Amino acid sequence: MTERDISESWSQGQAKQPHPMTRLSQPTTVDGNTQSGVPASGSNSESMPLGDRLHLQPTLPPNGNSKQLPRWLKSWVFWALLLTIIPGTVGLIAMAMLLKLPAAPNCPSIFWPLASASVRLHCAQLAASKQTVKDLLEAIALVKPLPQSHPLRSEIDRLIEEWSRDIIRLAGESFQAGSLEEAIATVRQIPKDVPAYKLVEEEIAKWQSIWSKAEKIYQQAQAELRAQHWHDAFMVAAKLLRVDNKYWATFKYDEINRLIASAREDADKLAKAENLAQSKNVENILKAIKLAESIDQNSYLYQKAQEAIPKFGRQMLELAQQKLDQRNADEAISIAQKIPPVTGLESESEDFIALAEAQKNAWLGNIEGLETAIAQAQQIDPSRPIYSKAQQLIARWQLEIEDLAKLEKARSLASLGSVSDLTAAIREAQQIPDGNPRAKEAKQQINDWVTQIQTIEDRPYLDRAEQIALFEDINSLQAAIAEASQIRRGRALYPEAQRKIAAWTAKIERIQDQPYLDRARELASIGNLSQAIAVARQIGPGRALSQEAQAAIDDWQAQIDARENWKQAQAVALGGNAQSLAQAIRLAQRVPRSSPLRADVNIAIDQWSQQLLQIARTQGESDIPGAIETAKLIPRGSAAYTEAQEQIRSWRQFLYPQPVPSFQLPTPSTIQEQILVR
Repeated sequence: MTERDISESWSQGQAKQPHPMTRLSQPTTVDGNTQSGVPASGSNSESMPLGDRLHLQPTLPPNGNSKQLPRWLKSWVFWALLLTIIPGTVGLIAMAMLLKLPAAPNCPSIFWPLASASVRLHCAQLAASKQTVKDLLEAIALVKPLPQSHPLRSEIDRLIEEWSRDIIRLAGESFQAGSLEEAIATVRQIPKDVPAYKLVEEEIAKWQSIWSKAEKIYQQAQAELRAQHWHDAFMVAAKLLRVDNKYWATFKYDEINRLIASAREDADKLAKAENLAQSKNVENILKAIKLAESIDQNSYLYQKAQEAIPKFGRQMLELAQQKLDQRNADEAISIAQKIPPVTGLESESEDFIALAEAQKNAWLGNIEGLETAIAQAQQIDPSRPIYSKAQQLIARWQLEIEDLAKLEKARSLASLGSVSDLTAAIREAQQIPDGNPRAKEAKQQINDWVTQIQTIEDRPYLDRAEQIALFEDINSLQAAIAEASQIRRGRALYPEAQRKIAAWTAKIERIQDQPYLDRARELASIGNLSQAIAVARQIGPGRALSQEAQAAIDDWQAQIDARENWKQAQAVALGGNAQSLAQAIRLAQRVPRSSPLRADVNIAIDQWSQQLLQIARTQGESDIPGAIETAKLIPRGSAAYTEAQEQIRSWRQFLYPQPVPSFQLPTPSTIQEQILVR
C-alpha cells in the first residue's frame, strides 16, 4: 500500500492544514536527523515519511476550541482493512443483483382467474411431476381452459396428451394390481374432449375382456375342482399364467393352486380312507373314520367326507355281522363296541350287541342254550328296529329245540352201525322239514349215513378187483377193470373205483405202445428221423404214452427243419449281395440254439454280417442312405453288429449335422412353461 492510498482517506483540510498544537508522540528521524515536536518549517504531513505521519498525535489547544480525533481513526490498520472490505462488498452486492432470479410462484395461493398462462403452465408441470392421478388431473384442469389461439397451445396440447397417457398408465397399474373398477373409474376422469380420451374406451374394453376371460378360467378351474378332476383343474388354472394381468397371473393363480393342492390333499386323505375301509380290517376302518373327520368344513371334500363317515361305520357293522354269520360272536360284539358315535350308528350297534349275545347262547347247540337265547331276545323292546328280527330268531330257536330231539334219536339209532340201523336213522332224520333250523344238519347227517350204507355194499367189488390186478398182465388188468366197473355212478365208492380203473387202463396202454416208442427211438439214433416219426405216430392221442411220443416227434421234426434251414441259408448266401446275405442270416437264425448245427450257424452268421458291413461301407462312398439301410440288416448279437451301429451313427451325423447349442440361462417364464408341459 502506498502513501498516496492512505492519504486519500483523509479529508483535504486535515491533510493540508495540520493543527498548530500537534506534537510528536515520539522522536522521529527526518533525513537522518532526530526530530521532536513540530516538524521543520516548510514541510507538511504529505511530505513526511509514512511512519512519521502515523505518529502525529493531535492535541487540543489550550482554549479547548478544537476537537481531538478518536485514536482508532488515526490507525493505519483500520484504514487498511476498510479499504480492503469496501470494494469486495460492493462487488458481491453487484453480482447478487445481477444473478438474482424472480421468486417462484406459490401455486396453492394463486387466484387462478387472474393467473397468467406461464404461471398456470408452471404450476401444472409442478403438479404433474408428482405422477399421481389427482395431480395429473389437476395439471390438465389448469392448462386446458387456455384459449386455442394462445402461443403456448401446441406445448399445452402435447403435455395434456402426455399427462392423459400417464393417467391411463397409472390406471393400468391399478388394473394389474387387481382393481378393475378403480382403473375404469380413474380413466373416465380424463376429460372427454382431450385427444387422448379415444384411448380410454379402448383400454376399458381391453381390461374388461382380459378380466372376463380370467374370471371364466377361474370359474372353470373351480368347476373341475368340484368334480375332483385335479389334473384338469391344474391345466385350466395354468391358463391364468397367460392372462395379461399380474393380479390374475400371480395372486389368483396362486390362490386357485393352493385350493387345488388343498383339495387334492383332502382327496388323497379320503382316497386313503376309502382304501383303508376296503381292507375289511377294524383298525384300518377306524383310521379311515379319523381321516375323514380331519377334513375341514371349508374344504370342497367336506360334504363327501361327512357322507363317508357313516358309510365306514356301517362297514364296521357289516364286518361284525360277517363275524356273527361265521359264528364268531365274541369278535362280532368287540367290533360293534368299537364303532365311534360320530358315525351315527350308536343305537344300531347296541341292538346288534344285544342280539349277538342271544345268538352266542343259541350256538351252544343244546336245548339249555337255546332257551337262554330265547329269554335274552324277548328282552328287546318292541320299539327297537331290531325287534322284528329278534322275534324271527325266537321262532327259529323254538323249532330248533324240536329238531334237536329228533336228531338225537336218529343218531342213537345210527350208532349201532348196521345197514338196517342206518336206514332207520335216516327215516327219523327225514322227519325234520326243509325249512326248519336244523334241516341242513339233518341232511348232512343223512348223507353220511347213506355213504356208510353204500360203502358197506360196494367195498367187496373194489377189493376183488384189486386182488385180480396184482398179476399186472393185460388180461388180469382187464378183468380188474370189469369188476370195479360194477360200482355205479353216484355211489360213495365210485370216484375211488374210477381212479383205479384209469391206472389199470394206463398200464395196459403202456404195455401195448412201448414197443412202438422204443422202435422209433432206435431209428432216430441212427439218423433216420423221418421213419422214427412215422413209427411214433402209431401211438394214438389220449393213450398213456401219447404225450411222451409227441414230445419225441416234435424234437425229431425240429432237427429235420434245422437241417433244411441250414442248407437253404448256405445256398442263399452264395448270392453274395446284401439281400441274399440278409435272407441267409434269417434262415440260419431259425436253427434252434439246442441244435448240434448251431455252432456252425453262429460262425456263418458272423461271416455274413462282416460281408454285409463291407458292402455297406462300399455303398457309403456314393449312397449313404442306402448304406445305412444295408447296415441295419446286420443282426444284433453278430460279430459286426456293434461296429455297424457306430458306422450308422457316423453316417447320420454326416447327413444331419447338429448345430452347436448356444448357452443361455433359462428365464423364469421358460421354467414355468417347462413345468406346465411336464
